[in-house]
Amino acid sequence: MTELDFAKKVHELGGKAYLVGGAVRDKFRGVKAHDKDYCVAGVDEMTFAEAFPNAAKFGKSFPVYSVDIDEKFCEVAFARTERKVGTGYRGFEILFSPDVTIEQDLFRRDTTINAMAIELLSGELIDPFGGREDVINKKIRAVSEHFTDDPVRALRAARQSAQFGFEICAETIEAMRRCGRELADEPTERIFDELETALKTNKPSIFFRSLERANLLEITFPELARLRGKVQPTIYHPEGDAYEHTLKIVDDVAKVNPKPVVRFAALMHDIGKGTTPEEMLPHHYQHEKRGLEVLSQMNQRMILPNEWKKFAALVIREHMRAPRLSKAGKIVDLLLSLKSAVKDFCDIIRLDNHGLPPYLEHAQEIIDELLKVSGKDAPPELKGAQVGKWIHSARIRRFVEIFRSYEPKG
Repeated sequence: MTELDFAKKVHELGGKAYLVGGAVRDKFRGVKAHDKDYCVAGVDEMTFAEAFPNAAKFGKSFPVYSVDIDEKFCEVAFARTERKVGTGYRGFEILFSPDVTIEQDLFRRDTTINAMAIELLSGELIDPFGGREDVINKKIRAVSEHFTDDPVRALRAARQSAQFGFEICAETIEAMRRCGRELADEPTERIFDELETALKTNKPSIFFRSLERANLLEITFPELARLRGKVQPTIYHPEGDAYEHTLKIVDDVAKVNPKPVVRFAALMHDIGKGTTPEEMLPHHYQHEKRGLEVLSQMNQRMILPNEWKKFAALVIREHMRAPRLSKAGKIVDLLLSLKSAVKDFCDIIRLDNHGLPPYLEHAQEIIDELLKVSGKDAPPELKGAQVGKWIHSARIRRFVEIFRSYEPKG
């Protein structure tokens, strides 16, 4: 059914249907919304379910229906209110009924830019908290004092700031600070979800700087917080300490690579510098080894996707070594360990090292040539492990042959 058909049907039931959330915000930002969410008011659940028999119900705390609207399955929720009765994201009493108005529903939302609705039949904008003006002025502002009821809203505000390039209002930064105590006890999956979304933005550093302003970086990402004040030789890092360098690199990588897993690895590449002894500064000897330990500790605290953990470990382990490798055998081993991550690895090394060594500039074509050497080419008298050793030696010889062609002539 079309959006108009959906709205008319809800109207026939005695209710009203609204477009809510990000789709309304994006309308005033002048960008096309990826998804549309709807809210209905003035209709009880049983009546709605009977009128939309093909709608699939999901949601534990309150019912949400998946409805086919304009050939896309969209979420439709009932207008609801919330009351804080405990701690954390489970500490809410939720009320939904035909008596709950759209204004009451919007009041429970996090920031004003997400607390707008458009009534589908009339096209009327419902904006009781000035969200449209905040979009125009590029401001992130809490809807009410209830912002702190769910501590993860602090991360959402920081993430929205990174997503849209909006400034967080001073009073909302203060509200974010008040989320700290409960945020420390939140399930780390919720924090990871916000991290992943923040890493998809054009400038992820805004997310971390916003948390820093609100004194939440130490609580949410202590591994990053420890990079602050870890000075580095200015000849290599004029941008400042290890924290400033890390945020610069993750933003630079975000400009050339869209993958969150790669941006996370960029965020982690120097994470071991946070544990450098003060007496060693400004040098950070063996920070790669310490970085792997920090990554492991982070994974114990916040379970990371296996792909993220493996690629970050590769970058931590090799980012200092890769630009300096000169022995053919070690270069071959590194190249073959990259597998399908050649471009991703090179994107980080290029930006961190201000360029690539020749073997990485031509990494993919070299790897393709090395993989042409296989066991079927080995002398027939070789057996078992001998074949593997022969392949390795043959690939090193092939690398040396290939690499000579890249050397400057004359």
